[in-house]
Amino acid sequence: MTDLVDTRTDAAAAASAGDAGPEASAASAGDAVDRRYLDGDLPLEERVGILLDQMTLEEKAGLFFQTMITMGEDGSLADADPVFGLPSNREYVQGRLMTHFNILQAAPTPAAMAEWHNRLQELAAGTRLGIPVTISTDPRHSYSDNPLAGMLTGAFSTWPETLGLAAIRDEELVEQFGDIARQEYTAVGIRVSLHPQVDLATEPRWSRQLATFGEDPELTSRLGAAYVRGFQGAEFGEDSVSTMTKHFPGGGPQLDGEDPHFAYGREQVYPGDAFETHLKPFEAAFEAGTRQIMPYYGMPVGTEHEEVGFGFNKSVITGLLRERYGFDGIVCTDWGLITDGEIFGQPFPARAWGVEHLSPRERMRKVIEAGADQFGGEANPELLVDLVRTGEVTEERLDVSARRILREKFVLGLFDDRRYVDVERATRIVGAPEFVAAGEQAQRLSVTVLTNTVNVAETAPTLPLARGLRVYVEGVETSVAAEYGTVVETPAEADVAILRIQAPFEQRATMFENFFHAGSLDYPEEFVAHVREVAAAVPTVVDVFLDRPAILTPFVDDVAALVANYGANPRAVLDVLFGEATPKGRLPFDLPRSMAAVEANRPDVPFDTADPLFRFGHGLDLD
Repeated sequence: MTDLVDTRTDAAAAASAGDAGPEASAASAGDAVDRRYLDGDLPLEERVGILLDQMTLEEKAGLFFQTMITMGEDGSLADADPVFGLPSNREYVQGRLMTHFNILQAAPTPAAMAEWHNRLQELAAGTRLGIPVTISTDPRHSYSDNPLAGMLTGAFSTWPETLGLAAIRDEELVEQFGDIARQEYTAVGIRVSLHPQVDLATEPRWSRQLATFGEDPELTSRLGAAYVRGFQGAEFGEDSVSTMTKHFPGGGPQLDGEDPHFAYGREQVYPGDAFETHLKPFEAAFEAGTRQIMPYYGMPVGTEHEEVGFGFNKSVITGLLRERYGFDGIVCTDWGLITDGEIFGQPFPARAWGVEHLSPRERMRKVIEAGADQFGGEANPELLVDLVRTGEVTEERLDVSARRILREKFVLGLFDDRRYVDVERATRIVGAPEFVAAGEQAQRLSVTVLTNTVNVAETAPTLPLARGLRVYVEGVETSVAAEYGTVVETPAEADVAILRIQAPFEQRATMFENFFHAGSLDYPEEFVAHVREVAAAVPTVVDVFLDRPAILTPFVDDVAALVANYGANPRAVLDVLFGEATPKGRLPFDLPRSMAAVEANRPDVPFDTADPLFRFGHGLDLD
């Protein structure tokens, strides 16, 4: 152990001397820093205290902001990004002294992401105290078409979406997924998962259901806990990924099913008085040891809590989360509560629901007073510094959160051996053949067979199909379908038709809104007519991607077989249809019979849709 000696690694010292820039280099050389916090033999709280006692107000403020970041091509540090309006990596780390970032892109290669991570850590090592960076990510192991709620898979193994894991209903498999994702994340330096999402999908129209475990509180609780265990490991430490469970206290009960990313969806309502029901999955996550929590954007209406967004809500964060549940982990707000922004060239106001009238500094103060530790999607530490200097927020209050944040970095080993990753190991681990195979098998297992009518001519069910049939397809690449049969151009030429479709949604005004599939669950009349027309010409199998429920009533009796997936590639589905894989999927929510039933549903109450077409848990075996 050494006192007042620079004990950084050679890579960090090199960054301090050169790559980190002259200002950081001069600060590091000129200041006498007690670096005993780098001594792994000291008790954790002592290390935290030694570091915190030396931090300037600006260095503390940098800990409070976690926002999006991009990487350069081939793993280089990124310059300012005009597309997303983001500063350069250097500006974030050296200029604003920030140390928490959500990596925005898919990985071109595991090596590139690992190299970028190491270069970013070298940049951070060259600052005065050398506080390491923590990288987080939205889900990136499944199919997603919403780049601001989930990342494209890229080089990682590909699994069904969380709803698909719920359809399989196997805690061991969910924990296996979490363990594999943990290995792939840590191999490239990702140490925080901005998931699991344990909201209950009690409003059939809500656009965020795909990343949930469905409608049932008990199933969500079991599988959510398994998810946490898989990512964090048997004991939380240097090999773990810290889980940020969301969206406390449950983001499902949305008025009219609209999402609070947008002003028209800001209200969460509880006509069934079921607020407590939505807390049950979080209770299971607490018991499993989740380390971090994200409140949602929505504002509760008609409850005992203040009618402001949950990120501003002291009675929810301090009263409910901190005091009732005794949670002392990190609380990070959802993205963009403080400042207005722009997405895809279109205005995107701050999600400051209930406090729209407050200025950004007043909003920031309210979040701090509510008990949160970090501002998600924000990058303005200078405003927090000013709040302290004007006496509106005390530095002692900052220290409470700073301790939590620094403690997490220490326990994850970021000040020690786990600061940098092995680039060659990243190449071996990310997308390893056994991981890819496990993900593809889960895709097959998740497929849910809803109907399978008897073929009158053959006196046998339609599924499984026989290889070599003449097949008409829509929504399936011809080259893929040709591996299973002879592809023909019209239904009249075919022995069977296979249509891959998705749950319906309404088109909205902006590009970003249309990433969130919302609105009516009814298919357009012309679409229904087309499905019926094909089904009248040839026995037809329909595979529907259920990112949320769909009204299948208009054609359920017309098709020969109806199956559902929750993010599965065409081969995985065709393997099931042609009898080369055994599906185990069961519905993770009710499928309503009509929009009238959906509109009468109380959005906070599970299984409140009257007379559903298919009930939660429905699914046929193909023996």
